[in-house]
Amino acid sequence: MPSLRARAAGFLLAQVLTQSLRWRLWAPVALGGGCAVYFSLKSEPQAWPLLALAVLTSAAWFGARWPRLDRIWTLPLMLLACFALGLAVAKARTDAVAAPIAPAMDEPTVVEGWVVDVDSPGAAGPRVVIAPVRIRGLAAEDTPVRLRATVRGAAPEPGEAIRLFAILNPPPAPASPGAYDFGRTAFFQAMGGVAFGLGEVRPASLPEPPWRLRAAMAVNRVRYDLARRIVARQGERAGGIAAAMTTGHEAWLDPADVDVMRDSGLAHILSISGLHMAVVGGFAFFLVRLLVAAWPWLALRVPGKKVAAVGGLLAVGTYLVISGAPPPAERAAITASIAFLAILLDRQAITMHALAVAAFVVLLLQPEAIVTPGFQMSFAATAALVALVEAWPTRPREISTPWPILLVQRTGAWIGGAVLASLVAGAATGPFAMQHFNRTAMYGLAANLATAPVSDFLIMPALALGALLEPLGLGAPFLWLAAKGIELMLAIGAWTAGLPGAVRTVASAPDFVLPIAFLGVLFCCLWRGPLRWLGLPFAAAVMLWPRAPTPDLWIGDGGTNAAWTVAGEAVVARPGVRQFAVDVWSRRRGLTPVERPEEGWACTRFSCAPETAEAGPLALWWGRRAPSAEQLDGLCRSAPVVSVRSPVGVLPASCDGRLVLDGVDYARGGAVELWREGPAADNRWRAVWSAQERGDRPWSRPGSGPG
Repeated sequence: MPSLRARAAGFLLAQVLTQSLRWRLWAPVALGGGCAVYFSLKSEPQAWPLLALAVLTSAAWFGARWPRLDRIWTLPLMLLACFALGLAVAKARTDAVAAPIAPAMDEPTVVEGWVVDVDSPGAAGPRVVIAPVRIRGLAAEDTPVRLRATVRGAAPEPGEAIRLFAILNPPPAPASPGAYDFGRTAFFQAMGGVAFGLGEVRPASLPEPPWRLRAAMAVNRVRYDLARRIVARQGERAGGIAAAMTTGHEAWLDPADVDVMRDSGLAHILSISGLHMAVVGGFAFFLVRLLVAAWPWLALRVPGKKVAAVGGLLAVGTYLVISGAPPPAERAAITASIAFLAILLDRQAITMHALAVAAFVVLLLQPEAIVTPGFQMSFAATAALVALVEAWPTRPREISTPWPILLVQRTGAWIGGAVLASLVAGAATGPFAMQHFNRTAMYGLAANLATAPVSDFLIMPALALGALLEPLGLGAPFLWLAAKGIELMLAIGAWTAGLPGAVRTVASAPDFVLPIAFLGVLFCCLWRGPLRWLGLPFAAAVMLWPRAPTPDLWIGDGGTNAAWTVAGEAVVARPGVRQFAVDVWSRRRGLTPVERPEEGWACTRFSCAPETAEAGPLALWWGRRAPSAEQLDGLCRSAPVVSVRSPVGVLPASCDGRLVLDGVDYARGGAVELWREGPAADNRWRAVWSAQERGDRPWSRPGSGPG
């Protein structure tokens, strides 16, 4: 009888041999790892060492394959080559998209340009995307390719030439150290700045734009017109959601409805991504296949499945154009297109290998996607669902079963499959939702199960037909049907969001924990056999990993607002000011934001200072002009930490022993988190700045451009 060691060795060998056709699935994982390492660097590497490494490792891999060496040699070389390729591709993409970034200008300026698209509204009003032609104070070579501008009054439409008197700044830095980097996202979208309009938008006389810009504006004008038609047909409440799901325009969304969908776990329906592409492409595929089968003459002469795949490709491409082709929609379209191409090539459409090819293609085209929540959640959920399909037992087909029994069996199987699919997808995306959004919709599974039939079989197909026929004036019945489905979905979401404990805030784990969870999820999905469950504790790392100590104090970018920690709450110095940044920081640290009490504080138009040590640790000056010596003296006497928005010159004697941060510090470091070290009397603080975590990268250099 073999020993326990021999049996264990035999079991492990059998498990490894089972993976013979699945090792290549780890190639996109290695490619994504190289991309992720590139984006985690604190300084920008040179291109030639990364390119040389990619060439050398690829040559070594191909050289090992030529004499057909054992896989024990070729597999590590393949993974190393893909990793090096990820580094090189990410660097090449960064250099290719590099464009000027607007500097922070001291005075308002005049922006003249073309309205490319209408963006989602912000807290201050409507927003548009502008292709600037001239910006007063900037040379032509320093002018950004695109700007996002907040305007007063009604938003101008795509294709209009406008003149705007505005405050111009670079894209916003992270709201707190280590938080989501909006500037990096804007960099890869060629969005070189943000403008805040100070007056009404005026028409401008500009030279004719290039043909690419004219084409983009023409498409966006059609999209915007379609969105307005949908809203006119359905009303602003249902129409706003329908327009967002169809064209990507969020200008008509009710913030209350957005909060309801977020708290119920349904917010993903508003973002055009994999779900929408799958429903639209799948609906077109089955509709075309049904029409071909219903015409016997045609069914005998053409391969119906392949014709339907072409129809699915056309539907996905059309939807991508109508949606405005945001990056998540592009990634979803690539994945769906590879599935339809597999059908055209007589391959199985939904397999782990097809998903691996889609991930590889997406990362080659958009390596920056690896650090975005959308990519991580989409591919984790899809991999988990494909793994579920692979493990799902194949039941024998019943013969001559009475239809009532068959109906009960099929209904039960569908409900069970839907519940299991939602559980698996939710478990796969849970670590990313916790880490990036710091909130968990406790009843999201129930809400998604209840709304899935409505959204998949009613809302999305009706919107697809309604949007297709609306330009001909024939979309009314389909849009009416979609509106009824949206109202039902909102009712389900409102009921779910109103349940006790519907939302739970979860603090972010350290940054290195998410890659551990990602690899754990992928191991559970890609490994075949019982050993896959070894990845489960790693997949749960975000939930299980101990959190770092909570900062005692946070001061936002520019020093215009701050908050400090008291018994699990974030006491906000200026409620309502830079509220988005406050919410991002407090959620990331697992805190509940509360307003600063009125009592115990001496506040003026430009400052707030505590009257007692118990009131708070910070005196805040947010005026653009520097405080006088007398005012600065009063601030230093009132609190151990003093924040001044503007640069400060000579400090009075009362500031000795105080931590004073001014405009120079914020211009260099951005937002800051502070931890008290030692006794309070020593007034020693440890600071972590956003710029430290962000590093010196092309997207963190205002005024930078190619090169």
